[in-house]
Amino acid sequence: MKIDLTDTTASKINKALVQGRRAIGTPAVGMVLTLVIVTDEENAYDALKAANDASREHPSRTLVVIKRVSRSPRDRTQSRLDAEVRVGADAGTGETVVLRLYGEVVDHAQSVVLPLLLPDAPVVVWWPVNAPLDPANDPLGALAQRRVTDTYASEQPVRDLSARADTYTPGDTDLSWTRITPWRSMLAAALDQVVCEVKAVEVEGEEFNPSCELLAMWLADRLDVPVKRSLSSGPGLTAVRMDTDCGPIALDRADGSLATLSIQGQPDRAVALKRRETAELIAEELRRLDPDDTYASALRFGVERLNTVPASGVRGGEAAVAETQAEESPAPEEPPATEGSPATKGSPAKGAAVETPVEAAAKAPAKAATAQEPVKKAAAK
Repeated sequence: MKIDLTDTTASKINKALVQGRRAIGTPAVGMVLTLVIVTDEENAYDALKAANDASREHPSRTLVVIKRVSRSPRDRTQSRLDAEVRVGADAGTGETVVLRLYGEVVDHAQSVVLPLLLPDAPVVVWWPVNAPLDPANDPLGALAQRRVTDTYASEQPVRDLSARADTYTPGDTDLSWTRITPWRSMLAAALDQVVCEVKAVEVEGEEFNPSCELLAMWLADRLDVPVKRSLSSGPGLTAVRMDTDCGPIALDRADGSLATLSIQGQPDRAVALKRRETAELIAEELRRLDPDDTYASALRFGVERLNTVPASGVRGGEAAVAETQAEESPAPEEPPATEGSPATKGSPAKGAAVETPVEAAAKAPAKAATAQEPVKKAAAK
């Protein structure tokens, strides 16, 4: 059942919810939480579909907040609230209210959401896109016990991870962290099968993939060993390799669905590690509403402490972008130098050997080894 309300108020929306429950014959409220989704019009459908699927496991009242930006200066001064109330089969196993905010009310979304929260029930706020850098200080985030973001949808995931570490508040979490739960479980189970000491770890995956960075930070934080972040063409996470005193341990997933676990002295095993849908990720996050201390510890380790190197011909990171720009930019022209001038003293003599790009690339491993020293010192502490 759907009820459309135009230029309405929170009081009228509550009355429409009661009316809808009575019309379908379920006056009792059996929902366990309120899920607030803050998104735009473009991503509202996918986010609401994922929330409805997750509501089969967690019956909840879902409030979708869509902030409509008015293009005309005249429209910006006209505040309006439109709502669409869904109950019954159109709302999964709970209730759904789609709120569209116009004008000045966009800046006061919390005043619209607050009267619609379920009494004595926890509140979870989810930003599928355009999440604030400090979710706890956001007006809507301040209403929630749990705040869910997704740095994978960000334009600069690595920058956002650093910002999340600086502004972390108990209750913050990220779907990029939720995506690596099967990987963390499998790696922990693999280490439980052997008695050995891990010396170094390599995490391989897509460039600018926050899940790869979080997994590398988690391993570095928990194992206290140097972790190398290498790049591949994906999809997502592709491999984790651990160097131990009992032999190598590798978890390799090349196709995004089936992985191979290899442990020295044991036969290789196939492991199901498929890439999960958003509904599964949200359902997992709604199972626990207490602070995730493990996520906080991994986040505070710092993505800048990882040693990121290219792999399989993929150049990664912001350093590669700067290097590419330096290569493409023409060198500044210098005036011709005469014999005995300062410009000619440091220049190679005619016919002398000049270092070629191939010879320069051969010296790159030494630079990489030097870059690992700060990581080893930080891990030793």
